[in-house]
This record gives sequence, structure tokens and C-alpha cells, in this order.
Amino acid sequence: MFDLKTFTLIHVIISLLALVAGLALLFAWRGGKAQPGLATATLVLLLATSITGFMFPFIKFLPSHAFGILSLILLAGTLVARWSQRLAGHWLTVYGATLAIAVYLDAFVALVQALQKIPALNALAPSDKSPGFMITQGLLLVVFVLLGRSAVRGLRGSA
Repeated sequence: MFDLKTFTLIHVIISLLALVAGLALLFAWRGGKAQPGLATATLVLLLATSITGFMFPFIKFLPSHAFGILSLILLAGTLVARWSQRLAGHWLTVYGATLAIAVYLDAFVALVQALQKIPALNALAPSDKSPGFMITQGLLLVVFVLLGRSAVRGLRGSA
């Protein structure tokens, strides 16, 4: 009854949509545009990504589970900042930062999957201990730190 191949495809599509929406949102924030509709879409897609990730059968706790838990904690902060605290005061920064970090986590997992599943990329980074893996993940982190900082600054400037 449970078609793992179809479910995996759905999960991947949701994750990729979350990443695209999240990147579009961060670039919009960078430009000083709040984009509440896009932020809501990003938040819903990221929640769906994390939730569906826990629906896969598993035997032991994996790094992906830790990322899912961390993402859900961050997104809970995003929800509180936006709807409970109404982005008042420092909550605007909490909102922007938690959502930006959650988008980064989605990008991190997408890159890990690409390095594992795409043969040409796997040749460059065959394991999580290889220099290729460390370099690509390090570059991703630097890009997201810079993008996230400027996005949160732009968001604060739009308020």
C-alpha cells in the first residue's frame, strides 16, 4: 500500500520547491521587500519537507533526523515570531534568521543528496569525509551566511 518510490518523489519535489521559494524569499528580503505570501509558502513547504522526512521507514537515528528536528525547532521560532509576536521588536530578526537558517538546512540536505546520487558529483565528493564534500559544504555555508545576513538586514529595513 505504501509506495516508497512515489513518496520519495513527492518529498523531493516538496524539498526542491521549498528551496526555490526560500531562495526567492531571501533575495526579495535582500532587496527590502517583505513578501509575506512567499514567506508563508516557504514556511509551509519547509514544514512539509521536515514532516515528510520523518515518514520514511528507518532503523536507526540518522543525521537527516537531526536536521529535521533542528528545522522544526527553527520553524517553530519562525511561527512564534510571525503570528504570536507579530514581528514586534527583535522578533522580526528572529523571524528572518530562523527562516533563513531553515532554508540553509534544506539546501545542505539537497547538496548532500546531489553529491550522493549524481555520479559526476559523487566522483568529486565520494564521502562526507572527502575534501570535495568539505569544500562544497563550506562554500554553501559561506554563501548562506552572507545571503542570510543581507536578507535579514533588508527585511529589517523594509519594516
